[in-house]
This record gives sequence, structure tokens and C-alpha cells, in this order.
Amino acid sequence: MTDALGWRRKFGVIAPSTNTIVEPDFAALAVPGVTSHFSRIHIRNQDLSSDENFEGLLTQIRDEIGFACERVLTCEPDAMVMGMSAETFWGGVEGNRQFVAQINAITGLSVATGAEACERALNLFGAKRIGVVTPYQPVGDENVVRFFSEIGFEVVKIKGLKCPTAVSIAHVTEDELRNALLEVNGPDVDALVQCGTNLSMVRLADEAERWLGKPVIAINAATWWMALRSNGIEDKVYGAGRLLREH
Repeated sequence: MTDALGWRRKFGVIAPSTNTIVEPDFAALAVPGVTSHFSRIHIRNQDLSSDENFEGLLTQIRDEIGFACERVLTCEPDAMVMGMSAETFWGGVEGNRQFVAQINAITGLSVATGAEACERALNLFGAKRIGVVTPYQPVGDENVVRFFSEIGFEVVKIKGLKCPTAVSIAHVTEDELRNALLEVNGPDVDALVQCGTNLSMVRLADEAERWLGKPVIAINAATWWMALRSNGIEDKVYGAGRLLREH
């Protein structure tokens, strides 16, 4: 027997309890027969006002993620999707591999992460020099730059918005994000990347590709694209950028 609504695929999604953007984003990007089922990592202290506090958030995630995976496994998902991105960039390429291996060991399922989704998308577009927007403190930005550098991309410029709390990431406006995109753009930049699954960027990225004339990769759209395509779902999704519309 197959699931009445998720008759093609059921995705188990792990997200921080503070994240209010990634779940509605994935719901808006849904295709027939594919459903996403969220399990929340309990964030007890959401203060991100310093590098030390930002790293403290990741410690909370590491302590709780196994429990979140175990809970979502009870709905018998077909694959895992990470509805958070900082941890998937942390420690560069090796850190990402270890993270994926950890989730795979717990669940026995394939894993779609924001970091790997961005890598696949940038390679697909043939981009080499990128501008990046994040909600992170400097220590988060350093790990993002490290990851992209280790996989062969040059981060020409990065803009960390230094959001003071985990919840406040979702309060960043489209005007602020538009200005950030323009700040990291330039004639020497092949593509723009947005990290941070609690930043609301999918709609703006779709529009920005038209007026910038280059790929703008919103991490929630890229992660969903990776999850779909890795599981044989080729449906096109419109209003979320070239990646889901054309590839």
C-alpha cells in the first residue's frame, strides 16, 4: 500500500524549532504525490548575537538532531531533507560529509542538504565566481566560504546579515535582501547564492534572476530541487527560479 497523499515520495524534513520559513516554502513548492513531514530540533537558546552564541546554536542542533530524526522515522519517509543549512556547511567538505553520514547512519535514508544542493546547482549553471548572502555571524560566513572554496568556487563577496536571534532571521525584509544581493553582485560574479533556510528568499530569487541576468540560488528552492531530482521526481515548479523551472 502507498500513502494516499505521498504516493510518489514522503520526505522526512529536519528543521530547527525556531524556523518559520522553510516549512511553508516546501509546502508552496510541492508537486503532486510528494509530501514533506517535519520534525523539529528543540532550540532552547536562540541568541545569535555573537560568534560564540552562533556556535552554541549548532551545539544544540548536534545534541538534538538524532532525536528529531528518530521521531520523523515513525512516519516511514522515503528520504531525508535538511531544512537547515549552517550545519551542512560547517567544517567544509569533510564536515558536510560527516554530517550526511551521521543522518544516513541514523535513518538509513538518502539525505538532501543545502550545501550539496548549492554545489550541484552551481555546477549545473557553470558558475565559478559567486556572491553569497547569509543571515550568519562572521564565524558562519567563514565556514560557508571554506565549503565553497574547497569545492572549487571563489566567493568574490559575502554579506552576513548578523541576525541577532534565530527567529529574527525570518524578519528580514525583501528590501533588505534585495540590497544584500546588489551588494554582493558584480560583473565578475557568475551567480548569487543565499544561505539560511529561515530567510524568505524563494520569490525574490526568482524575480532577481530576471533583473540581474544570472542565476540566483535560494537555498530552500535548491534543497527541494535536490530532494526531488535525487528521488526521480522531474516535475517543474514555477515561481521559484530557473533551477526548478528548467532543470
